[in-house]
Amino acid sequence: MERSGVELTLVTESLDNSDLGILITHIKGYAAKLEAEKIKERTMRGKRERIKNGKLPTGRGILYGYDYDRERGINVANSDLDTVKMIGHWLIEEGIFLNEACRRLMEKQIPAPKGGYRWSRGTLGRIMRNSAYAGKSYAGKTKMEGKKRVSCSEVDHVLIPDAVDRSAFTWEEWELIQRQLDRNRELSPRNQKLNYLLSGRLFCKLCGRKYYGVPVHGKPYYRCSGRIRLLSDKHCTSKPINASKLDEAVWAEVAKVLEKPRTILAGLQQLEDGMNQESFLEEELDRIAKRLKALDKEQEQLLQWALKGFPEDTVVKENEKINRERAELQRAIQETKKKLEQAKDNHIDVDKIEDLCEIASHNLAGFGYTEKKVAFETLKIKVWIDGNTPPMLQGVLPVPSEVCAMSQPS
Repeated sequence: MERSGVELTLVTESLDNSDLGILITHIKGYAAKLEAEKIKERTMRGKRERIKNGKLPTGRGILYGYDYDRERGINVANSDLDTVKMIGHWLIEEGIFLNEACRRLMEKQIPAPKGGYRWSRGTLGRIMRNSAYAGKSYAGKTKMEGKKRVSCSEVDHVLIPDAVDRSAFTWEEWELIQRQLDRNRELSPRNQKLNYLLSGRLFCKLCGRKYYGVPVHGKPYYRCSGRIRLLSDKHCTSKPINASKLDEAVWAEVAKVLEKPRTILAGLQQLEDGMNQESFLEEELDRIAKRLKALDKEQEQLLQWALKGFPEDTVVKENEKINRERAELQRAIQETKKKLEQAKDNHIDVDKIEDLCEIASHNLAGFGYTEKKVAFETLKIKVWIDGNTPPMLQGVLPVPSEVCAMSQPS
């Protein structure tokens, strides 16, 4: 209108319930909605373009330990990154809980991300769970649905290579931190008034889910989480079991083994050699990844053939062959990852078991709740139960069978 020479006069209309007032209200609201949609589209277009160019999108939250370089689109490390590394090494080397890490940080008077000296477990958890500190930064992990931000599926995640100029951890260190955090979560009492010795170590034979501790008339019981309809579509039929009696029965079996530390130590090395396949499986994953990259190059070459006029049938057949091999390799990746995860779960810490045997040989009768928890963790005890048949005990135990049957506690 300005280019056409039309004079604009800005006025304020009183909005009432008359036909004119309702019309003006509608027009203003519709115009504001259109403008908001245009702003959102322009913003998203800019973010997509930055991601396409290998840059972090703007509007992201500040990553503790880094400063955002808008021009290069990367996070540049600052002095706070040393604090992140220190926390990670506490978790890896000492196996402490996040609450203890918070206490140490406050004791050292290290400023928290939002100012002040008060650290929270939630803040540390978000930092330690972020793969960006191990050099893997992703865009597209969340999106807005209306006024709510929701998580996107992993398919929508976009890896931004070299998004940080310096990592806090190697990928192997970051994975060790994740395993320690998972272990801490399983062992944490979480304000429980009753003790559940097998918390995090009790699994259902019927549905594969974990049992959890729950008081029933003031007494501790274990109940399968598959009975919670919010967690499982199929209602698990396994029965609850008395926690005190089950804890006592399991500890009695473990104590029988700990009473013979020489037998444990004699069989450890042989057991470890048979279970530790991590290096082989990691090499296999690396080999598959290289072959997938090679297939990408072969398909690019096929495209060049097609452009140069090669017979269409030949190009199509070669392309189908590549796609079949890619599908097989992707299935192999999933299977190998599962095996690698199992191998890491089965990894044996010989030093810790030797220390446990040494302590047990002097004071097994004096083991309390904490010592028994440590023993279950060190021996990687798992108990499989359905509430109907005798429980089955598994762990790093040098006995003739990996699974030991126990009498059914009532």
